[in-house]
Amino acid sequence: MAETKITVRNNGPLRIEGEFTIYDMEGKAFDLAGRTAISLCRCGHSANKPFCDSSHKTVGFQSVVQACQLPPPPEPKPPGA
Repeated sequence: MAETKITVRNNGPLRIEGEFTIYDMEGKAFDLAGRTAISLCRCGHSANKPFCDSSHKTVGFQSVVQACQLPPPPEPKPPGA
């Protein structure tokens, strides 16, 4: 299986490249028409959600992200808790 790469673009979308499938809340897959790279909206202004339509450029979306280490996941709750 090929690696899927997700890049958080400064002041822009999430760029996904590789082999992937995107599903809606009902479990139906989006028809990506064979694309192996797409951008997902982070600014909330795209008219084509969840996909980016470059609206972030006109609304002045600002978000600079640097890679960091997440804290360890919480301990699982014991059964019956």
